[in-house]
Parts: sequence; C-alpha cells; structure tokens
Amino acid sequence: MTDAIRKMKKRRSIRSFKPDMPSKEEIGMIAEAGLYAPSGMNRQATVTLVIADKEKRDALAEINRKIGGWDEGFDPFYGAPVVMVVLADKSCPTGIYDGSLVMGNMMNAAFSLGLGSIWVHRAKEEFELPEYRELLKSLGIEGEWEGIGHCAIGYAEGDLPEAAPRKDGRLFILD
Repeated sequence: MTDAIRKMKKRRSIRSFKPDMPSKEEIGMIAEAGLYAPSGMNRQATVTLVIADKEKRDALAEINRKIGGWDEGFDPFYGAPVVMVVLADKSCPTGIYDGSLVMGNMMNAAFSLGLGSIWVHRAKEEFELPEYRELLKSLGIEGEWEGIGHCAIGYAEGDLPEAAPRKDGRLFILD
C-alpha cells in the first residue's frame, strides 16, 4: 500500500481544533492542492476563498450557525482557525462534482501535513446572501457561483478519531 493510500484511509473529520494558526506555507500548500483537483473537461471552474482573518472567519461562522439553526455560541467550524470556501461556477455542468474534488484534495493535503480538517456545509446558502455575493464582486469574481463547502483547517485537539467500520455491500468488482 502506498503512503498516499495509507493516509487517505487514516484521515478523519476533526471536530475540535486548537487555536494555533497553521503556517502560511501550509495554508498555501493545501489551497494549491485544491487547484490540482480533476475537473470536467479541465474547465477548472471553481474558486477557493482562504479565510484566515479571525474577524472574517468568526463572521462567516455566525452566518453558518444561524443557517444551521444552532444555539448562540456554537461554532460550526469547531474552532478551526482557517476556513477555505470552495465555490463552483453555476454555468458549469460538472461544477458541484469538481468542487467536491477540490474539497477532497484539500482535506487529504491537510492530513498529509499533520493538520486536521472537516467539510462543513451551508456554503450554498451563505453565497446566496447579498453580502456574500458582494464579497465575490469586491474580489473581482464575476458570474454566478454556488457554494460547495467549507474546508475547516487546523491542528486537531486530542487524538485522531478511529475509523468507523466500512459497510458491506458497497464494492462490486466485475472481472
């Protein structure tokens, strides 16, 4: 088994992060790994926002919390200091799939660097809000974009969770 496959089998979603900020180099490597995800017809029709500023990250967490219906004070990013938001061009027929591959690449890259990650939903709902559409415009991102997910990144607090047993009946080999 290769080291890459071994790491994919060991990676888990982290639900408790230390407040320590990963280095800019680590953040950059994770974001770059997302850029190399496969995409339909090599359209590369995704964008990633890297949010490492605490104030902006906390504001996004609060919107996400409200959309999710959680009690005040709950952090849907579990304390992760960095949130990478993946969006897909709505006009691209493979955009959702392409964005999902970006998320997977970034989560695997984070784990390979000794960092934890978790995919958090509700980016779709956030980026339908006027303030987030305006944010995209202010960054020079034109067109219609659909939020795919948040890749929350940081150092795991505590031990890595154990893998749940794999369900039977999910693999079929046709020789």
